Amino acid sequence: MAAFFSEWNDTIVALATPPGIGAIGVIRLSGADSISIVNRLFSSKDLLLQPSHTIHVGTLRHKGVKLDEAVVALFKAPASYTGENIAEISCHGSPYVLQQVINALIEEGARMAKPGEFTQRAFLNGKMDLTQAEAVADIIAAHSFAAQQTALKQLRGGFSNDLKYLRGKLIEFAALIELELDFSQEDVEFADRSQLAGLIAELKNVVTSLSDSFRMGNVIKNGVSVAIIGSPNVGKSTLLNALLNEDRAIVSDIAGTTRDTIEESLNINGILFRMIDTAGIREHTADAIEQIGVGRSYEKMKQADIVIGLFDAVKDDERQIAERKKMFEQEGLKHLLVINKTDVLGEENTRRKFSRLGSELLFIAAKQKEQVKALTQRLYETVITGSIHTENTIITNTRHYTALQKISGCLDDIQSGMDNNAPGDLLALDIRRCLHYLGEITGQVEVDRDILGTIFGKFCIGK
Repeated sequence: MAAFFSEWNDTIVALATPPGIGAIGVIRLSGADSISIVNRLFSSKDLLLQPSHTIHVGTLRHKGVKLDEAVVALFKAPASYTGENIAEISCHGSPYVLQQVINALIEEGARMAKPGEFTQRAFLNGKMDLTQAEAVADIIAAHSFAAQQTALKQLRGGFSNDLKYLRGKLIEFAALIELELDFSQEDVEFADRSQLAGLIAELKNVVTSLSDSFRMGNVIKNGVSVAIIGSPNVGKSTLLNALLNEDRAIVSDIAGTTRDTIEESLNINGILFRMIDTAGIREHTADAIEQIGVGRSYEKMKQADIVIGLFDAVKDDERQIAERKKMFEQEGLKHLLVINKTDVLGEENTRRKFSRLGSELLFIAAKQKEQVKALTQRLYETVITGSIHTENTIITNTRHYTALQKISGCLDDIQSGMDNNAPGDLLALDIRRCLHYLGEITGQVEVDRDILGTIFGKFCIGK
């Protein structure tokens, strides 16, 4: 890692706030010379003489030209986000002014930062481990309360602490087994094999629990796609509007009004559901545009995490619902069967009409927004069992999940080795492999540069 770190000893600069016109724009610098570079533009006082964690109001000038009135915040190494000297300049939010200041800073010796380079330096300087660095990106991208809280727990080191526990326990036994190898000629055994078996079983339970949380983590992080599927004029757009509590989709009595998919987001109990209103499905239509829309409806249906099969209480019957249900099951789709327009026949008569299908049906009147809340609750219960406990460690990252699967395999190999009375050197090899994969998650072992590039390349510039 040291050779890699040596390439990151210059001073970087980037706009830390979103591009575009705003009241204030913040320019961030990090590196040994960041404060001295800003000092060459700051004519109001000598920033090199100021203590860390202070702010200073003054004028920015470059080559005799006044650039802006600004506020400069100083954070000196090692007490900063990156572990290096950091200066943050708060200017007026004109894109022109901000670019002029950045250009001047580059002329004075800074270079433009790459995506995620500030956080990458924080990782390389030991200010956070790799899981915490990835949590920074997750917080920035959080679109719900659950996603925010899960990322914050990882940023505070929740997942890291779980891994440290696993790693610490394994290191203790690895040391004892390595010691046995040093005294192999004396035929002594320092590591109690029964205790090691108990530890492996305990670690296996922890790893399995973490791996199992990935399904929930994926839902929290990426949301749930829900496709509303049904025949033309069954009320799909009306249902979408009722769920969103706004007129997002055009509603008409004319069949085939929706020609393309419409996507909107709905937050249910902290989970983001991406609702997809699709074109009405019918087998035969002479309208070429409608045919394209129907094709896209089938595509969205197959890609969705959940499908709402919507039916008309008056026009549809049990046979049609059974056929549609069979199609969903053949495609392996998680689905809800919903009967709409119960207000036309009356809810009691509607339930009687479809009584043979049992309790799996939901009955709503989307136009009147009746039982729509019950539908949203059923959607939530379809993907979440019980309540979400964000105080527990939840895995949201595919890289972490893949590494945990490898760790689980290593633990199985260690257990198999003990069951077959494998010699200490083979056990030590499996334990080392397990420790490697644990360290790879947090960055405690040297991580491939391509992996780091992929991780930090997903960050915005300025973070």
